[in-house]
Amino acid sequence: MVSKGEAREVQSKAPAPMQEALFPQELPEEMTEQVGYRGPAVCRAAGVTYRQLDYWARTGLLEPSVRNPSGSGHQRLYSFRDILVIKVIKRLLDTGVSLQQIRVAVTVLREHGVEELAGITLMSDGASVYECTSDDQVIDLLRGGQGVFGIALGSVWREVEGSLSELPGERPDAEVPADHPGDELRERRARRRTAG
Repeated sequence: MVSKGEAREVQSKAPAPMQEALFPQELPEEMTEQVGYRGPAVCRAAGVTYRQLDYWARTGLLEPSVRNPSGSGHQRLYSFRDILVIKVIKRLLDTGVSLQQIRVAVTVLREHGVEELAGITLMSDGASVYECTSDDQVIDLLRGGQGVFGIALGSVWREVEGSLSELPGERPDAEVPADHPGDELRERRARRRTAG
């Protein structure tokens, strides 16, 4: 267990101290697992390719939490939280953090409630990733020479929230899937059904 003012390396399983939630009331429905986003919307909101998204789901780096079907015919649905973590994965990869460290970071981020994520800053020296829940922890890491770059999840949160406000979400139990402009796979399937 780390002391209160100390950042913890994400390899640790000890929970970080809970920070006051940024949202005094319940989260909007689109930020819960009651609404999911399909691959094309996730890719646009997180800035990843569909190939990356598919690979991460198949290898278990980040599986969709709203709906993760096996086989064809059903679309994966990712939650707001999933998209937030996907954007963090992308940023960590872009800065050269190893996939092994990213897997550990994702596991630690999954331990937190969605409201807590906005109060976390991930710091890295390129080899290790540290979870900071206060400004003092960030400053201590920088003083110790451990933090080379940081990702404030609060700012990533706002970016994802802004992107998703323009993209369609859907309920996992919906009879008719939501219309997703630019969903090439759905368009190809519809053409095959009408041609056959």
